[in-house]
Amino acid sequence: QWYQRRVAITAGILTLPPYQRKGYGKFLIQFSYELSKRDCQVGTPEKPLSDLGKLSYRSYWSWVLLDILKDLHGTVSIKELSNRTSITEDDIISTLQMLNIVKYWKGQHIICVTPKQVEEHLKSENYRKPLLTVQQEALKWLQKGKRGRPSKKQKSND
Repeated sequence: QWYQRRVAITAGILTLPPYQRKGYGKFLIQFSYELSKRDCQVGTPEKPLSDLGKLSYRSYWSWVLLDILKDLHGTVSIKELSNRTSITEDDIISTLQMLNIVKYWKGQHIICVTPKQVEEHLKSENYRKPLLTVQQEALKWLQKGKRGRPSKKQKSND
């Protein structure tokens, strides 16, 4: 069951100048969302975002959403995207509006995109796969409140 409350997933990410443009910021953003998924929480960065922070998050959100949409056959709702990504519905809507692939119709947001549009966006430098990505299968995370001794299964996997 996904929680409907919003959680600030990061209080701040800082990448020092010599390490900028190397993928570390987006890696930390992805890492924070992967932890949110493991805790079944939908999250958003602490606001207000700096100009560079907004660019980094928007770029990450765009990549994640476009990556899902490129393999999608059929329809998907904003809520379903939020549940799959742990990105808030507001952040998803604003990102899809920026990409010009969502319309507001009869009181709800509808995703309107063709495979060609998705591919064109993915070819753009702003929305490409990050240089560094989290290996989800290597991430070991115990949910809050479950930090006791590891089970026998966990011990044998380590």
